[in-house]
Order: sequence, then C-alpha cells, then structure tokens
Amino acid sequence: MTTGIQRSSSSTRRSPRKKKKNQIPFAIGLLIVIILIGIWLATKENHQALYWMLGLAFGFILQRSRFCFTASMRDPYLTRSTSVTKSVLIAFAITTIGFAAIKYGYFIQELAIPGQSYIAPISIATAVGAFMFGIGMVIAGGCASGTLMRIGEGFWMQVLALFFFVVGSLWGAHDYGWWMRNFMLAGKRVFLPDYLGWFGGVLCNLLIIAVIYVIAHKYGNKKSESELH
Repeated sequence: MTTGIQRSSSSTRRSPRKKKKNQIPFAIGLLIVIILIGIWLATKENHQALYWMLGLAFGFILQRSRFCFTASMRDPYLTRSTSVTKSVLIAFAITTIGFAAIKYGYFIQELAIPGQSYIAPISIATAVGAFMFGIGMVIAGGCASGTLMRIGEGFWMQVLALFFFVVGSLWGAHDYGWWMRNFMLAGKRVFLPDYLGWFGGVLCNLLIIAVIYVIAHKYGNKKSESELH
C-alpha cells in the first residue's frame, strides 16, 4: 500500500506540461502576408491573383480533407480504411463528367478537342510505369499533392521527396521523346468516344468507378464490423 501511495504521490509531483504557444498572432501575421502578396500580384496581372487564391483554397482543402492518391491505394492494404479511396473515386466521377462536357462542347463546334494530342498509347510501358510510380509514392510517403500538403504542415523530410520528385520529372521530360519512340508508341491510343460515343464513353467510365466504389465501401464495412466483434 505504501509503495502504491508513494507512486501516486510521485506522479502528482511531475512537472506540468509546457503550455502550447498561442498561434493566433502567427495566423494573423500569415493572413496579412497572404493578402499583401495577393494585392501585389493583382497589380502585376489579374490572373496571377486568381491563381494565388485558387492555390491557397486548393491547399486548404487538401490539408483538411487529408486528400492523397497514395493514401487512397495504400490505406485499404495497410489499415483497411477506404474513406480516402472513396473520396478519390468521387473526384474521378466529377472530373469525368466535367472534362467530358468541355471536350464535347469543342466537338459539336467542330473545333480541336483540347488534350486530344496527349492521349498516351496503352502498352506494357503503362503498367510498368504505374508499378514503379506506385513504389516511389509509398517510399516517399505521398503523391505530389500529399507531399506538398505535408511540407506545409512542417514535415521537412518531405522536402527531400519533393526535390527528387522535381529532378525525376525534369529528367523524364528531357528523355520523353526517347521513351515515346521506343516504348510508348508500341501501344494503341484509346479514346472511348471513338468507340462508344460520348454518352457511352462517360457511362462506361462512371460504371467502372461505381463498381470500384461499391467494392471499396463493402471492404471498409467489413473492417468496421470486425472491429465491433
């Protein structure tokens, strides 16, 4: 009994935790800097200020939602959580409809469809590249958006990942012609509206996304049920 009392009394005598610094002054100062930069950009070019605001809003949404493509593919395997996976699938569905509407608008006006020349052929290089990129994302701890988000949160080790992300992108852009000639052109370009029509192409995409969403939803529910039991 005495040892128990001594332990409890010693634990109560522990030094109190340090109070966290008040971050409100830092937030106000940062807000002032953001506004001043926006005003300065507006004097240079109106679009620059718009890009500045959109970038800030996009970064805020990424940070609050924890949106990361790596997490969407990694979490179902590591933690059996599919919340981020379903968020990414919803984003895919929205962008499918939005981009299809933009492209169709150009098509009915008999104008060049934007992005048409960037449709890459499907080949074994696509699968190999996706596999290598997936390994890189997991080792780095995030995709491009996730890396930028964590740097903003103060995870400075992600700066190293960002540095090599930039180096790899520049290297890939420099040698892109060689990869295209020797590997990528061996495949076939697939533009679904050419085969299924515009409505059929969008419907096919949405059906695939819906099937994956249902699988992810059931997979996540199994994890929740197993934790309850």
